[in-house]
Amino acid sequence: MKPGQFTYHAPRTVEEAVALLGEHAGSDGRIIAGGQSLVPTMALRLAQPAHLVDINGVAGLDRIEVIDGELVIGACVRHSAFERAVVDGPLGVLLKQVVHHIAHYPIRTRGTFCGSIAHADPASEWCLLAATLGARLRARSVRGERLLTEPGFFEGMMATALAPDELLLETRLPLLSADTCAGFNEFNRRPGDFAIAMALAVYRLQDGVIVEPRLGVGAVEAQPRRITAAEAVLDGQPPTPQLFAEAAALAAQAVEPLDQNAETADYKRDVVRAVVARALAGAEGSHE
Repeated sequence: MKPGQFTYHAPRTVEEAVALLGEHAGSDGRIIAGGQSLVPTMALRLAQPAHLVDINGVAGLDRIEVIDGELVIGACVRHSAFERAVVDGPLGVLLKQVVHHIAHYPIRTRGTFCGSIAHADPASEWCLLAATLGARLRARSVRGERLLTEPGFFEGMMATALAPDELLLETRLPLLSADTCAGFNEFNRRPGDFAIAMALAVYRLQDGVIVEPRLGVGAVEAQPRRITAAEAVLDGQPPTPQLFAEAAALAAQAVEPLDQNAETADYKRDVVRAVVARALAGAEGSHE
C-alpha cells in the first residue's frame, strides 16, 4: 500500500517547526524525524496525517552534550549515535549495550532516540531506560516550554503526557556515578524482533551491599515501569544469586502482562523472571 495524501513542511528553526505543529495539530499534523515508526503505519493507512513537519533540517537538534550532570539528547539524534560511548562512565557503557538490541542496523541509522520516546511503544528499549533512570523531557509548543518528568511522562500504550501540538526537543538522562552497576537483558524470538520482555537493573555497591537500586521492566505491560517491590528487597543487601532470584520472582508477580500475541500471561511472567535475574547478574558483572 501507499500512504494517503499529506502536505510536507520543512522548517529550518525550532520556532518555525513549533508554529507549524501548532497550526496543523488539529488535523493530525505530525512531527517526522527518523520515520521508522510513523512511515510504516502511514504505508498501511493505519495513520493518515494531513501534514508532516520534518525537523531534520532544524539546526541544533542533533546535539548530544552534558549539562549540569545530565546527558542531553536532542530530537534528531539517531539510535546509531550510541554505538560508541557518547559519555564517559557507566551511562555511556549502558547506552552502548542497549542500542544493539534495537531493531536492525539500517533502522538504527535513521530512527531517533527522542522519536522512540515520543512514540512510547511498550517494547521500546529507550522508553525502559527513561522510565528506570527517571528521565526529564523538554517540550515546546506555541504556548511555551515544559519540562516533563518520568514517572508521569508515559501514560499507557503509545500514550504520553505530550500535547498534540508539542515538540519533544530533548531527553535528559542523569549521569551515573563511577561506582554504578548497570545491566540490561531482553528476550525476543529472533534478533531484531520486538522484545517479549526486557529488564534494566541499576544500583550502587556501598560497603558490599546494594544501595539506590532501580529495577525496570518493559515490553510486558502497556508502559515500562520500575518494580518497587523488587527494589525494596534488593536495597541494603549483598548481591547474591539467591537475592537476585527473589527479586526476579517478585518482579514476575508484580507485572500484569498484556493480553496479546500467542504468549500466555504465565509464560510472560516466566520470561520476566529470567530477564530480571540476568539483568541483575549483568549489573554485578559490569563492576568487576
